[in-house]
Amino acid sequence: MSHYALSDYISLPPDALSEEIHLDSSGCYLVQGMGPLAVQGEAKIGRLLFAHGAGAGHQSAFMRQFVTSLAGQGIQVLCIDFPYMQQMQETGKRRPPPPIAQTLAQFAEWYALLNSLFDGPLWIGGKSMGGRVATLLASQQPCPGVVVAGYPFHPTKAPEKLRLEHWPAVTCPMLVIQGERDPFGTQEEVASYMLPANAQLAWLKDGDHDFKPRRSSGLTQTFLIDEATQVTASFVRVHSQGLKEEGNALA
Repeated sequence: MSHYALSDYISLPPDALSEEIHLDSSGCYLVQGMGPLAVQGEAKIGRLLFAHGAGAGHQSAFMRQFVTSLAGQGIQVLCIDFPYMQQMQETGKRRPPPPIAQTLAQFAEWYALLNSLFDGPLWIGGKSMGGRVATLLASQQPCPGVVVAGYPFHPTKAPEKLRLEHWPAVTCPMLVIQGERDPFGTQEEVASYMLPANAQLAWLKDGDHDFKPRRSSGLTQTFLIDEATQVTASFVRVHSQGLKEEGNALA
């Protein structure tokens, strides 16, 4: 039996997903031909497709805590595992992610499927690599908004290799929540970058890439994650209201 079946994920075809999600706002599904999908929370404020980072899937401690906190803020969160991560979960052996273009194509496929299920806007985002993939998708097609938890502005040992060339093509609202000490982009480093006006950065005091502060700060990871989700919910609320007003004006 597969890792996801043992975790009580319900196997179903893509065309049955809409009915399941509308019957139950939270649930775990193994979508045939696609992979695992975990849905948590009610979309009181908005809805977010959120992808995992390079080294850990949507069941990681950070992802579970971030998603649970965000769902508590009124954001329904839909999480997936990319195929390479599914293999990691099944075999227990670590493996690197494939080329980013391949992961982007898989994320685009998920977005096309899930976006068709809802009347309201489906935001996109992710943790680290997942956030980078979301910004790449938003640079190629219209999206209502992007939320990134810990953007990998550059490799940790190559700060000169910036991953920002596609950002000017992202025209939707974009929120990046970053720890001040993130080795993939510290507050001091990012202050020197030329970023588009629609990109908003929220800095978490003394946080690292997983929003963990040093003990000497007097803060905790839980505190910073909750702060991050509060900022996210406020950002989505404000910009979703703008989308509604624009839609009413067009009507």
